[in-house]
Amino acid sequence: MAERFPTRICGVTLDLIALFDLFGVFVFAISGALAAVRKDMDIFGVTMIALFPAVGGGTLRDIILDVPVFWVVDTTPVWVTFAAAVISFFLSPLLESRLRVLIWADAFGLALFAVLGAGKALDATGSVLIAVMMGVATGVVGGMIRDVVCNDLPLVLRREIYATAAFAGAGTFCLLRGLNVQEDISLWVSVAGAFAVRAAGILLGLSLPRPPR
Repeated sequence: MAERFPTRICGVTLDLIALFDLFGVFVFAISGALAAVRKDMDIFGVTMIALFPAVGGGTLRDIILDVPVFWVVDTTPVWVTFAAAVISFFLSPLLESRLRVLIWADAFGLALFAVLGAGKALDATGSVLIAVMMGVATGVVGGMIRDVVCNDLPLVLRREIYATAAFAGAGTFCLLRGLNVQEDISLWVSVAGAFAVRAAGILLGLSLPRPPR
């Protein structure tokens, strides 16, 4: 999950970004909660697992960047995660039946988090390399922790296009900012690009090549 962009980056779109940001937290939290439900965990376990994808990537990013951790500054994402965990615990059959919808919502959350994370890192360090790395970490690390704790093969280590989409979004944002494209335009173009890459993977079954045998 990514911290809200500063006002100077999003201007009049700040409220919309904050809303989408919390939507991404909610969807990522549901992905963690459903993984815990499938492992027959109790409600405490479901809540803890929900936190990993919702705030794990952003937490790691902020620790590495040595800035205040976003959910300590503003606890709203934590409360949103708790709500998602409770909903998932009691309504898991309904959510599982809408799994296709959640996959697309997750794709949007991944794209948004990767770009917001890259933007925060770029502001903090001025390094394109660090910004791209932190953008990818923001989008995928929480899900990796979720999968490891649930004893599943992390999604980013499978052949499915996932982390590549985060890389595309973060890289595009840094490129556009380097070309002095307006910041809110850079944001939305990059989110759209990352979402498109992920969508191609979902619709066409694309994957990265494996080494020759």
